[in-house]
Amino acid sequence: MKQKVIYEWLKGKSYKDIWEYQSGLHQALILSKRIKQNSEEVSEATIHHLLFCEHNPVITMGKSGKDEHLLLDENDLKSRDIEYYKINRGGDITYHGPGQLTGYPIFDLELFYTDVHRYVRELEEVIILSIAEWGIQGFRLPKYTGVWVGDGPERNNARKICAIGVHLSRWVTLHGFALNVNTDLTYFNHIIPCGIKEDELTVTSIEKETGQKIDIRLVEEVLKSNFAQIFGLEYL
Repeated sequence: MKQKVIYEWLKGKSYKDIWEYQSGLHQALILSKRIKQNSEEVSEATIHHLLFCEHNPVITMGKSGKDEHLLLDENDLKSRDIEYYKINRGGDITYHGPGQLTGYPIFDLELFYTDVHRYVRELEEVIILSIAEWGIQGFRLPKYTGVWVGDGPERNNARKICAIGVHLSRWVTLHGFALNVNTDLTYFNHIIPCGIKEDELTVTSIEKETGQKIDIRLVEEVLKSNFAQIFGLEYL
C-alpha cells in the first residue's frame, strides 16, 4: 500500500523558520505515532510530509562536525550575509543557498522499513535517477554519504553533486538532502565541505556538469516523481 504524503514547496522563508517548521511536523508525527500505539481503536492512516525549498545562503554544522571546518569567523559570515547554525542532523558541515534544491522528508520510516542505511541509500537513488534526466551519471563512494559524479570508468576526480544528512527519532526522519542545481559553488570555499579534506574530491552542480542553467522547478518535479517511485508515495 502506498504511503500518503503531503508535499510542500517552501519559498521566501529563513532557514530558522523552515527548521522550526519541519521540527514541528517531526514532533507532531512522533506524537501521533505514540497515540496510535497506545490506542486500541482503529486509527487513520499516517500522513507523512515532504518539504522542498531553496534557502538563502546558510552554513549548517551537523553533530559530527568540527569548528575548524568553518573557514570564516562571525564577522566574515555577517559581512557576506551568510547564516550559520549548528543542528542535530548527522554529518559534518555543508552549505545551502540559492540554486540548490534542499529536501526534507518527514517519514515514519517504520511504515516503510526499519533500516537507516537503506533509507540513505534510497535517498541517494532518488538523486541518481533524477540527475540522469540531464545525462549525468551519479554514483556512490564507499567512504562518503551522498551522490557523486566523476570522469571515466575509474571515477577519477569525483565531484559531489548532492549532500545527505539525516536524523531519526522513534524512526521518524528529519533533515535530508541538498542537490546543487545552479548553486554558486564559490560558497563552498568558505568551508571544508562535509569535512572531506581529500584534494581530488570537490563539489559540482547540474549547471556545471551540463554547461547550462536548469529550471529548479523542473528539477523539483523530477525529484517528486522519483520519490514516489522509490518510496511508494501517494501525494495528497
